[in-house]
Amino acid sequence: MNGANFEDIEDRDGVRFSWNAWPSSRIEATRTVVPISALYTPLKEREDLPPVHYEPVTCKAPCKAILNPFCQIDVRGKMWICPFCLQRNPFPPHYKEISQTNLPAELLPKYTTIEYTLSRPAPVPPIFLYVVDTCVDEDELNALRETLVASLSLLPPNALVGLITFGTMALVHELAYADCPKAFVFRGSKEYQPKQISDMLGLSASNRPTMRPGQPMPAPAASRFLLPVQAAEFQLTNILENLQRDPWPVADNKRPLRCTGVAMGVAVSLLETAFPNTGARIMLFAGGPATDGPGLVVSPELREPIRSHHDIDRDSVKHFKRATKYYESLAKRASQNGHAVDIYAGCLDQVGLLEMKSMCNSTNGFMVISDSFMTAIFKQTFLRTFAKDEQGFIKMGFNGTFDVQTTKELKISGVIGHVISANKKSSCVGETEIGIGQTSAWKVCSLTNKSSLAVYFEVVTPAGQPLQPNQSGLIQFVTHYQHASGQYRLRVTTVARTFHEGGHPNIAAQFDQEAAAVLMARIAVFKAEIDDSPDVLRWLDRMLIRLCQKFADYRKEDPTSFQLAPNFSIYPQFMFHLRRSQFLQVFNNSPDETAFYRHVLNDADVNNSLVMIQPTLMSYTFEQEPHPVLLDSVSIRPDVILLLDTFFHILIFHGETIAQWRKANYQEQDDYANFKELLEAPVADAQELLEDRLPIPRYVVCDQGGSQARFLLSKLNPSTTHTSGTGYGAPTGGQAIFTDDVSLQVFMEHLKRLAVGASTS
Repeated sequence: MNGANFEDIEDRDGVRFSWNAWPSSRIEATRTVVPISALYTPLKEREDLPPVHYEPVTCKAPCKAILNPFCQIDVRGKMWICPFCLQRNPFPPHYKEISQTNLPAELLPKYTTIEYTLSRPAPVPPIFLYVVDTCVDEDELNALRETLVASLSLLPPNALVGLITFGTMALVHELAYADCPKAFVFRGSKEYQPKQISDMLGLSASNRPTMRPGQPMPAPAASRFLLPVQAAEFQLTNILENLQRDPWPVADNKRPLRCTGVAMGVAVSLLETAFPNTGARIMLFAGGPATDGPGLVVSPELREPIRSHHDIDRDSVKHFKRATKYYESLAKRASQNGHAVDIYAGCLDQVGLLEMKSMCNSTNGFMVISDSFMTAIFKQTFLRTFAKDEQGFIKMGFNGTFDVQTTKELKISGVIGHVISANKKSSCVGETEIGIGQTSAWKVCSLTNKSSLAVYFEVVTPAGQPLQPNQSGLIQFVTHYQHASGQYRLRVTTVARTFHEGGHPNIAAQFDQEAAAVLMARIAVFKAEIDDSPDVLRWLDRMLIRLCQKFADYRKEDPTSFQLAPNFSIYPQFMFHLRRSQFLQVFNNSPDETAFYRHVLNDADVNNSLVMIQPTLMSYTFEQEPHPVLLDSVSIRPDVILLLDTFFHILIFHGETIAQWRKANYQEQDDYANFKELLEAPVADAQELLEDRLPIPRYVVCDQGGSQARFLLSKLNPSTTHTSGTGYGAPTGGQAIFTDDVSLQVFMEHLKRLAVGASTS
């Protein structure tokens, strides 16, 4: 298996492993440093997935593994042997026609991934509950109203929809009452218990009418607030179009009173009482920080600034712990019921994403930062979340569960991604814990076709047990979710990899450095949420040195002899850029931005994650076709245009000479048609990158020496800095970067010395 092959497998099964051949014993597995782990995209789009409209055949309890191409089958006895627990199972009666030439799809080798459409439909269509901040300027509110009204037409017509607005008070709007607008009002400064909220909304059991036999079921009490889009669209559009700013006066030295915490508490209570354990999204649109009631992140006094990383490190933030705890309790309730929470921030300053992040992180909701609700970043990102597939269904899975099963040589250490534990204690659960462990099943409240989960394993076979020739280990990933069409679906991926004795060359040959870099980045970010950043960097360095000591070729104490095989050679570079990235370096980012960047990384597939860790840089010149260049200060030249893609930013950078020519309008002259083409090429390529990206990146066009160029300079390897000088033997060209960071070259020199055991001077 080479690199291209890893991508073919990813296209087919949505899975990339750090190692594609596995060490056979526990001790050998710990020596490979990077754990056996997989990045799996459960709903990866596939052209050729056959529609299977029958129930899957499962092994007897407690195993319950699903029939797959790795099962042995006895055609004559109409039996199959489960490769996970080795039990014999009879085929169900409708498989009686089975023969070696007439096999159902799930037994064919090419369908290691298959999706079943289950017969029982979901009891309730998906639910969308809008929670809208009205403490914003008139222009902001206008833009937000327009976008929300436009989004109604993108929802499935049978989806249930509801609206809560908030400012000084939180209002739950009644949609079933068409004569005049009517809403239930909650005081913004008060903490309500879930039972109080459901009583006040008339949702608790005591308020429901007693049923006499034969009487038709009354409409659920919540149908005043949550109605199918087709029934409520007119009324809801009316309410949104007439939405007023919060009328409460705000003094010049104060922030508006904004009760985000109460509004979210009411939203969570409404859904958990009326529709527990069903597919739903709560979509919060926040135009500023919560300043009142439970969950407040900053006081209404403007003289109190919102917290910074520095304040949090010093433990001098008065509201931080209490607010975080409040939102974590809401996150727990929402995620247990399968309800996702999205947060859209439209504000130049922070809105408290750091305190609120658990609501998105536990439920895999969307998290988006924009400077204002008037920006294209907000509008397009929000509307793009409702993208449709070819059948016209939105590409969203709701209220999912994710199960993993392994053969006896492997156990599961945990998952890192936006999930919560389903507390399933099966025999596949390992002792080592990485991420969310001690379970073999997790709840995933929301899934897109890009959502990727990192799953970590340990080898448990003791050393010295002889291997069968070509002995394989198997892993089965099972994702059960509610499709936007209202059906339940079950996506099953079963993969096998071969075990080898320790030190076997195949293990190293089957290392996927791209997947490994992303899987290690997720562990580093998981650690960074708990530990101090220098500790995480030391851990990353230690792991990199150990990996090089194990897999590089070198003579002891001779750094010049150090060499890595091609499938390991870029890994140190990924680690260099990861150490400098915004995921681990919080300097220059607000706490909200750090929470946002980490949230996006923890849901991304291998390719997108790599662009975030090590951005791509394309160079456009007169002499040659556009080509990738080193992410290095040497790549900056006066006669070059660069296109930088960091995933979050797409930046076009004009070298000094190019910028001067453009300002002199040479591109308007007929003789300079080739210059006009040169200017247009990166713009066309940038548009292509913007096409299906979520969230929409910030698009920056800048010139050498301009203030916006800092976005590029902060990402480049500083091989030419203000201290490197251009004395004898120093590289010429490139732009000096003002930084005390070491360059990749110095980093590699240190790595080689440490790996070969030479003394560092």
